[in-house]
Amino acid sequence: MSKVQSWEVSDAFWQRVEPLLPIQQRDPDKTYKRKPGGGRKRLDPRMAFSGIVYVLRTGCQWKAIPKEQFGCASAVHKYFIEWSKAGVFEAIWRQGLAEYDEMEGIAWEWQSIDGGMYKAPMALETVGKNPTDRGKNGSKRHVLVDGRGVPLSIVVTGANRHDVSQLEAVLDGVVFEKPAEQEQHLCADCGYKGKQALSSILQRGYIPHVKQRKEEIEDKKRDPSKKARRWIVEASISWFNRFRKIHVRFEKLEVTHYGLTCLAAAIITYRKIGVIYG
Repeated sequence: MSKVQSWEVSDAFWQRVEPLLPIQQRDPDKTYKRKPGGGRKRLDPRMAFSGIVYVLRTGCQWKAIPKEQFGCASAVHKYFIEWSKAGVFEAIWRQGLAEYDEMEGIAWEWQSIDGGMYKAPMALETVGKNPTDRGKNGSKRHVLVDGRGVPLSIVVTGANRHDVSQLEAVLDGVVFEKPAEQEQHLCADCGYKGKQALSSILQRGYIPHVKQRKEEIEDKKRDPSKKARRWIVEASISWFNRFRKIHVRFEKLEVTHYGLTCLAAAIITYRKIGVIYG
């Protein structure tokens, strides 16, 4: 049995993606020279989506997409722009969370939040000087995950934005409806310390656990039965970094970079329930 490549789109995954794609319609306010159906046939949407996943996983340039496998590179990129602006990739992620919640149940009880910086040499939006990279252009991905590391909310900013400055935006940006009555804990590092941050966490119904790593180790020594929980967000950030197109950001615009990030979140979510390679 041949190995399934990380960019291959399984039938099970495509069955979930296809209904979310916008229907191609002619603009009624535009005059066309050709009749409907005339001219070159549009690239098959599944082939275009597979090409987008290929770029996301390998990090290659859009113009370097293998034509014999995914068709015209410019056509794939055109689909990508259209779907990014239409919010298709966020919709795929949201649907993945709904299916994950139905099959396993989102682990709302213990959530974790953190941010991760990465290079963004070509970015024009949501970019800033990276304090850990000699002031070069960088972006930061602020992520909220459930108890298993599945992403629930993502906010992209410049690398010079402090984690705590995006706390409210991340907590309010959960793309799936949270249960109102369930007890929810929020684990964070000392970057989220402060009275205002604590107030924001409490206002949103969370029980805060904001500690330094040293404090977590000491708590573990005092009570060996205590389970470490905050680390899962760091694992989730590392999962995002395996998608090479967003590990180093070359997308100039916020909408396209966010679209790729949402698609990565969707793949992480669907992988949890065995859909990606099913």
